[in-house]
Amino acid sequence: MTHTGEQKIQWAQQYMPVLNAIRERFEKEKPLTGHRIGMALHVEAKTACLVRTLAAGGAEVYITGCNPLSTQDDVADALREGGIACYAQRGCNTEEYYAAIDKVLDAHPTLTIDDGMDLINRVHLDRRDALPGIVGACEETTTGIHRLRAMEADGKLEFPVIAVNDTPMKHYFDNVHGTGESALASIMLTTNVLLAGRHVVVAGYGYCGRGVATKARALGARVIVTEIDPRRALQAHFDGFDVMCMEEAAKVGDLFITTTGNCSIITGRHFPLMKSGAILSNAGHFNNEIEIPWLAEHASAVEHRDGIDTYVIDGKKIHLLAEGRLVNLATPKGMGHPIEVMDLSFAVQALSVEYVAKHGRELAAGVHDVPTEIDEYIARLKLAAVGATLDALTAEQEEYMCSWNHGT
Repeated sequence: MTHTGEQKIQWAQQYMPVLNAIRERFEKEKPLTGHRIGMALHVEAKTACLVRTLAAGGAEVYITGCNPLSTQDDVADALREGGIACYAQRGCNTEEYYAAIDKVLDAHPTLTIDDGMDLINRVHLDRRDALPGIVGACEETTTGIHRLRAMEADGKLEFPVIAVNDTPMKHYFDNVHGTGESALASIMLTTNVLLAGRHVVVAGYGYCGRGVATKARALGARVIVTEIDPRRALQAHFDGFDVMCMEEAAKVGDLFITTTGNCSIITGRHFPLMKSGAILSNAGHFNNEIEIPWLAEHASAVEHRDGIDTYVIDGKKIHLLAEGRLVNLATPKGMGHPIEVMDLSFAVQALSVEYVAKHGRELAAGVHDVPTEIDEYIARLKLAAVGATLDALTAEQEEYMCSWNHGT
């Protein structure tokens, strides 16, 4: 298995020029020497490239998964054979999942990287023995940032965390293009259904929902958006999508994709309204956007096949993908976000980790933005890699933009 895992890692690495440039500098400068980095991320090929970049910077790295179904076991094996302490395993139960997180914390990391905040949550609630040595952390995804800001508001967050998710280089590319393409690709590979002509219901019109909706329409789907925010709903309307509440959308949808990061988006009051053959999927971090316990309790029969659970309710079949977990990674053929997208996101991660290593002791406990210079630097590296060039402001233009006394 390790052979295939290493092949996956090498394949990804060739399409990650920005992260490779950072890795080359890290190998020379060793900015992470003396640090132990604890990670809870989706353990797949692109993540392995980030892990090796951090190790090249001098860090000891300890990693586990952030979702029970998103680990690629052959990649985890390849990391272990390369000397990385990796505890991730696909298909683990809840007890095994948190036992693996505890193994990461047993190393008493000085820096942490999270995708969903489970590691940070565990440190604060159950593993406070690991808390004193942590200089700071990075958080990768929207759901994790929501949880962290709530924790900060309650005065419970005890070290600084860089909100990698909230930077433009994450929103514009990872959330829009990454989630949009990878979610739809996994759905199509798992179901083999045609999107063209189907009613696709996208729950939530944040960056992820916008990406899914836009790319589904490009494939010929008839897209419906559901929202709670009037401004985002209006934006979806002016972007050309139908906007309606979930109870109305449930009656016409053929494929449902949740992208909200919240719980109970599709619930027991919606399932009986759906067509037979409706397909449900989730592109948010946790598996609580779709009320799976209701399905299990009320279904007269359940059929299982690779990546699809079929529930029979009142004679109608409702198909749930990937157990309601992150559809782009948790299906048997899910590969996660495209490589070029993760090149940018993991470059932000790598430089944010370096920033925390250098400045974490100076930062107050709480959630902090990625420094703008890091975000712009990564954009410039990527532009150079794709052969694009930029204009620059002249001295006259800079003076004009900074002045208030130029009239008509």
